[in-house]
Amino acid sequence: MQLVLTEDQELLAKTAADWVREHSPVSRVRQLRDANDPLGFSRAHWKQMAELGWVGIPFDEAHGGAGMGFADLAVVLEALGRTLAPEPFFSTVLLAGQAIAQGGSDAHKQAWLPGVCAGEKILALAYQEPHSRYDLLRVATQARPEGGGFRLDGQKIQVLDAAAADALVVVARTGGGEHEEEGITLFLVPKDAPGLAVTPQTRIDHRAAALVRIDGVHVDAGAAIGGVGEGAPLLAQVVDRATAGLCAEMLGSMSQVFEDTVAYLKTRQQFGVPIGSFQALKHRAAKVYMEIELARSAVMAAVRALDENAADVAKLVSLAKARCSDAFVLAANEAVQMFGGVGMTDEYDVGFYIKRSRVAEMTFGDAAWHRERWARLGGY
Repeated sequence: MQLVLTEDQELLAKTAADWVREHSPVSRVRQLRDANDPLGFSRAHWKQMAELGWVGIPFDEAHGGAGMGFADLAVVLEALGRTLAPEPFFSTVLLAGQAIAQGGSDAHKQAWLPGVCAGEKILALAYQEPHSRYDLLRVATQARPEGGGFRLDGQKIQVLDAAAADALVVVARTGGGEHEEEGITLFLVPKDAPGLAVTPQTRIDHRAAALVRIDGVHVDAGAAIGGVGEGAPLLAQVVDRATAGLCAEMLGSMSQVFEDTVAYLKTRQQFGVPIGSFQALKHRAAKVYMEIELARSAVMAAVRALDENAADVAKLVSLAKARCSDAFVLAANEAVQMFGGVGMTDEYDVGFYIKRSRVAEMTFGDAAWHRERWARLGGY
């Protein structure tokens, strides 16, 4: 496995970096926050990203996608991560979109994926529940047979971009106990379904999530994605793909905040010299640099393993997430320390990165959880 970009990926990375620098600087995140924007992102920007072909990268050409791989998508996500672009890649492309692409029927794919690839449809995956933490099998939401279909009842938390979504993929139990793999089913539920209530929230990184109440929502039998009661492996596969994508975004964010910090070290004067000339700060900056480069190798290994359908995908994804969680938090923490007092002010962008580092660290499993998973998968 070669951990370098191909020529096509280098071109894609440059195109993405140029576009992000011109159209989506960090100041846009500040503007969305200050305006208390209910969506938390720009539909116009999302449409442009779709027109550039980025949204459709991991989807088949038959459904309007580009038929490319996760290694290609990763370079775009890394560019977006540099400026904390909040568009709904995770909710629409990496979570719900992948659930449909990997487990949906032809009817599901034809109904939703062309719209997703065109930037016209937003999707969300409702899978987390109160007290579930990172346990994908802890599903209390019930799906009971009714009228030739199913009646869904339960609640979901931290549903990314649910308020903007046209449909939700809801994880529910058609059988089995609350922690059992058997009996989990994914259902495609229209946003306007009677009994579905979405309460928007804003997370500390200023991105949109929601609480979702599911009270007697009726869906027909054709709403099930994949086999009824057989959705646990599909859900695990989808979350691993989203985790790898998040790692790519985190890589971009930590790289940018580190570069901003190094630039500050070179310009901030103290005792008549740049503070970057102080040996203690050189050592700390070198530590951050090494952690970022280790994280980069882990991310590239994970996304290439996904494209190759390698046997150790899950293990490599956990390796990447553990390294990225630690490295991003370290880079953001050191940025605040090295910027000094001004790093604590809202005038500087450092605060946006440290908030994003905390949320990204906890999303799809923190470093400790993934280290334990890596060890378990390795037979330790």
